[in-house]
Amino acid sequence: MKYNVFLRAITIAGIACGFGFQAGAAHAATEAKSDTLTVDHIIGLKTPRDIQVSPEGDWVAYVVARNDTEKDRGFRQIWMTSTDGKTTLPLTASYTNASMPRWNPDGTSLAFLGTRGSDKDAKSQVWLLNRMGGEAQQYTDVKHGVSGFSWSPDGTRMVLTIRDPEAEDAEKKTDSKSPKPVVIDRLQFKQDYVGYLDRRRSHLYLYDGDNEPLQITSGDYDDSDPQWSPDGTRIAFVSKRDNDPDANTNSDIWIVSADMGAVERPLTQLTTNKGSDASPAWSPDGKSIAYVTATDVEKFWYATRNLAVVDAEGGTPRILTADYDRMINNPTFAANGRSIYFTAADGGNYPLMKIATSGGVPEVLTKGDVSVRDFALADGGAIAVLLSSHDAPFDVNMVKGKKVTRITQLNDTLLDGVKLGKVERLKVAGWNGDMVESFVYYPHDYDASRAYPTIFFLHGGPVAQHDASFDVWGQLYAANGYIAVLPNPHGSNGYGEAFTYALNRQWGVPDFADVDAVADHLVAAGVSDGDRLGVGGWSYGGILTNYMITKSNRFKGAVSGASVVNHLANYGHDMYQNTWEAEFGFPWEKNDDLDAINIFTKLGNVTTPTLIMGGQIDWNVPIQNSEQMYQVLKRRGVDTQLVVYPGEHHGIRRPSFQIDRYNRYLGWFDQYVKDE
Repeated sequence: MKYNVFLRAITIAGIACGFGFQAGAAHAATEAKSDTLTVDHIIGLKTPRDIQVSPEGDWVAYVVARNDTEKDRGFRQIWMTSTDGKTTLPLTASYTNASMPRWNPDGTSLAFLGTRGSDKDAKSQVWLLNRMGGEAQQYTDVKHGVSGFSWSPDGTRMVLTIRDPEAEDAEKKTDSKSPKPVVIDRLQFKQDYVGYLDRRRSHLYLYDGDNEPLQITSGDYDDSDPQWSPDGTRIAFVSKRDNDPDANTNSDIWIVSADMGAVERPLTQLTTNKGSDASPAWSPDGKSIAYVTATDVEKFWYATRNLAVVDAEGGTPRILTADYDRMINNPTFAANGRSIYFTAADGGNYPLMKIATSGGVPEVLTKGDVSVRDFALADGGAIAVLLSSHDAPFDVNMVKGKKVTRITQLNDTLLDGVKLGKVERLKVAGWNGDMVESFVYYPHDYDASRAYPTIFFLHGGPVAQHDASFDVWGQLYAANGYIAVLPNPHGSNGYGEAFTYALNRQWGVPDFADVDAVADHLVAAGVSDGDRLGVGGWSYGGILTNYMITKSNRFKGAVSGASVVNHLANYGHDMYQNTWEAEFGFPWEKNDDLDAINIFTKLGNVTTPTLIMGGQIDWNVPIQNSEQMYQVLKRRGVDTQLVVYPGEHHGIRRPSFQIDRYNRYLGWFDQYVKDE
């Protein structure tokens, strides 16, 4: 279908439906008017996700996530933009939540996941928007909901990801006046945002739109990321089926027949590596599968994730990026099958890259200080990407050859006239003399003749990195008169496996030395005021903050968010028993390494005024840690507060709580660092 025909069809569609466009329903979270970045600007940002290029290559569909402060919740809406950037249209209503847009390969419709109406208990289903116009039509009707789907290559079927239904007697326990006990018998028994885990698993089903979904995988295992073979006869997927899947991280690539009439459906195990194998992608001829693999089992989450290719019939895989030594994500074959595209964490950038299927040196396609969150291939060699830089939030861009063209302007109006901080890279010698990189944010009116109060904002993970994307924390601190330092200490994942693995069993040792060395450098250079330093972060950023203030009193204020202080108490209370065991061994066995880094026993050293916060029902890093830290500091007379966000998990989602958190960070540092 040609561009203008589809445009007219969508424009005249029956937009009264629950997922249709509502004219004038932009509903910005706030009307921020300031020449410097404010919390209102941050809450008002719109963030694109999950881009998909239409079969003809002339449209890009994507999800836009935004906050609504009046309703105090977030919304996800599907939009599309023509690849020439001339036309942008909403496809679903602004006050519904829709996700996972997927074009039918036959070009007739766009499918997505969503719930319709105001029923809080409504389950997510697959919906279709006909490209000739009309209301969104519900395509699936699965009582317990659909969590994912993928079109068959001919567009006649889908593979659905569906979690097992509750037993009939369990469904009757919804009466809040007579709750039933939770009975647990799994090793992995809880998960953040989910709660206590039962034996229900996620499996794959075939669906043709007419008959009941046909289950094609089963067992006490979770199956995910289904990918159709180009001829539509097989489906590759990811599953942990090595003994007890709760006891290891050994995910593998499996293949199952997609024949609707198959009497027997045996599974073929394609990978046998004892580490994690994931993200399968078929070659255009169906003869091979690319995937991401971590082969060094002993290094668990510190191990480099490489790009591998294996014959679709089985055999010995080839590692294409063994010499690249960076974390690989999202492999996708080029249309001609001669190269593979992927993204990677690489030295503070997150570029789109490609490599020949025969191997060699990867080629960077998005050069410079940029971060690519997602990409999708279009006809004619163009590639749609979600791209951001230090001074530009994520937008949809088209990459063709060396040319990168932005085709959406999601936040241009919001940020019009806002003066952003300047960002520079800084490298200094840290732990063991290794060079450590940081992003340093300067106020837009920076005066080099004086030293500034400085905030060190530490990233989570620990296997992650601050990158070249638009960072609201760095820009917010710079807008409020601080130097903001975003360091990538040992443990960060963009600098090679040795740099990352150095943190193993040494939490708070090399990374403390790194951040301390960066602080020394900036103070000596006259950039930072040594009497006005602050430190803070969330998750592992909060954990490292705790190490910083137990080992040094140079920081005048600290904010510890969703952190750990008592490692032993976390075992069996959070959701990371496998990780604790892999890195530190069993907690009931004597472990000098674990004892040496246990923050709880070092809290008697803290003199830094510390704000402590977290989500009430966070089972990633439970609030118990923050409560224990607060109790110690309060008992010792150190200035402190404990802020608990009701109903929140590890990430703070409610817009009013997000606003509160930003303002509390700023208020605490203003009180103890800026005004020191």
